[in-house]
Amino acid sequence: MIRVTLADDQALVRAGFKALLDAQPDIEVAGETSDGEEALRAVRELRPDVVLMDIRMPVLDGLAATRRITEDATLTDVKVVMLTTFELDEYVFEAIRSGASGFLVKDTEPDELLRAVRAVVAGDALLSPGVTRRLIAEFAARSKEPAAAGALAGLTEREREVMALVGIGLSNEEIARRLVVSPLTAKTHVSRTMVKLGARDRAQLVVLAYESGLVRPGWLG
Repeated sequence: MIRVTLADDQALVRAGFKALLDAQPDIEVAGETSDGEEALRAVRELRPDVVLMDIRMPVLDGLAATRRITEDATLTDVKVVMLTTFELDEYVFEAIRSGASGFLVKDTEPDELLRAVRAVVAGDALLSPGVTRRLIAEFAARSKEPAAAGALAGLTEREREVMALVGIGLSNEEIARRLVVSPLTAKTHVSRTMVKLGARDRAQLVVLAYESGLVRPGWLG
């Protein structure tokens, strides 16, 4: 059973998400909160698998709450999915840099929301849709200059290649087809790269790919 905590200051939004999620045989809502501080307390107490976190909330915003969750070594299994009203929210890239596993717009289709919850629990990042890849590239372009490539010194040539493909939003299956290897081999390369770089999940691996200069905005197909 996938346990989800809802963090949004709009009761109607929480009610809609709760009704949808609780109707699924493999998902249950474990806690609802209306601000970032409440979300932190709920996460520490309930230890959900996923937090659907609104970016703009009173007391403590979702960005700060996400950072505290992802920096807490006791909460490493908790995945955060940010919720935003607008696709071009200026905080989206910063949210992913802060450790969020991805983001969704609030008016996303129900099936997409359910897919998202299951995807992050499976270890995937919400970076596959073309619009998301374009947004990541846009915000990466506005971020700091690429860091020294020395951060990738411990990677093999194949791991760099795989990291670059993750960076442009390819799934394990797509990477496998591109490199003519099995999906399991592709997944293994991704996992090893994440471990070597200390990346929490694929979302952070994408950010590192941009920040290291391994992938540059404009490379997206």
